[in-house]
Amino acid sequence: MTEKELLQAYYRQGDLAILAQVYTPYMSLIYGVCYKYFKHEQRSQDAVMQIFENLIKKLRLHEVDNFKSWLYTFSKNYCLMELRKDKRYQEEALGDYAEEPTSFTWEEQDFVRLEDCISNLNKEQQICIRYFYLEQRCYQDIALITGYDLTKVKSYIQNGKRNLKICMEKK
Repeated sequence: MTEKELLQAYYRQGDLAILAQVYTPYMSLIYGVCYKYFKHEQRSQDAVMQIFENLIKKLRLHEVDNFKSWLYTFSKNYCLMELRKDKRYQEEALGDYAEEPTSFTWEEQDFVRLEDCISNLNKEQQICIRYFYLEQRCYQDIALITGYDLTKVKSYIQNGKRNLKICMEKK
């Protein structure tokens, strides 16, 4: 069976053996993506398995046309989200908001401010930012869901991200 036929069978049956058959050829690629971000063998190996577990749910909700590119984007986004959760990464990335970069932690008011800033974006930017960052959707998924052109989706995300940064710095 072709990859596309296997995916269709998985959509119909939900059989994990079928999903494993589709995923297995890409495990080394996914490990490479994860290692690029984590720079740690064990963490990258764990991520490969965690990504597979996430696919079980994601692929039951979304049909994918180009599995390899979708999987690459999904894996990259997974790694980035994990790094955001990592306290050391968060302190470096958010150091501008604290007197000492290592002392910053998110508080309820920061999340309220972020939500307020998101709501100040234009409708298209709000939608794309929420799908991309909060639901970890890839550009293609967002384009399909919203009906926006793929280049517009990328533009809305880029401009929305810039506008969010400006808004967060003002507040």
